[in-house]
Amino acid sequence: MSEAPGGSRDALKLREQAYVGYTRSLLANEIKPGQFITQRELVAITGLPLGAIRELVPRLEAEGLIRTAPHRGMQVPQVDINLVRNAFQFRLFLEEAAVRIFARSAPADLVAAIRRRHEAVLSRHKAGEDAGLMEEAEATDLMLHEAVIDHLGNDIIANAYRVNWIKIKLIRLAETRLYVTMIPQVIGEHMKIIEAIERRDEDAAAHAMAEHIGVARQRAVTI
Repeated sequence: MSEAPGGSRDALKLREQAYVGYTRSLLANEIKPGQFITQRELVAITGLPLGAIRELVPRLEAEGLIRTAPHRGMQVPQVDINLVRNAFQFRLFLEEAAVRIFARSAPADLVAAIRRRHEAVLSRHKAGEDAGLMEEAEATDLMLHEAVIDHLGNDIIANAYRVNWIKIKLIRLAETRLYVTMIPQVIGEHMKIIEAIERRDEDAAAHAMAEHIGVARQRAVTI
């Protein structure tokens, strides 16, 4: 009886490792959108035991990160117009409301840190520093959005948002991504949001966020 808690913790750790391994492989394009895959192939990709993979599959199905196709096995979600529409609509519903709360009550030092991070990316771009700039710009992009969501202090929303962000990343891998040449535009859109937050203008922050998400959605649809 005394070994059960430790065994449960080990099993939970394996399931989480399997989830991280799957999503990492998905975003590294080692697993392709639309690809059919078996549990044993997932074992090979993640390096984890079959038992952990079997327990992982229901979670992936529930989150829409894999689906069971009758007589064909499991399929990685395809990047199509439905995924784009659904993922960006979900973003808009969450972030337009969340940024209002963020504008109203976010700590000034956090907002200042977000501004500094964005200004640093713009400065590097203007100076022509390309090495690692795209990765830093993408991390800065995520920093703002996660700060807005995390400020809600709601684990259910935060977890749902991060699952949706994986889908957004899949869309970017398949359709477009934050190229270096796009940095001034994307960071500029962010700066409008940041400036509205600094003024504690909830309406302006929500409007700027909605415009930013709309532009990103249109880019994913057309490129």
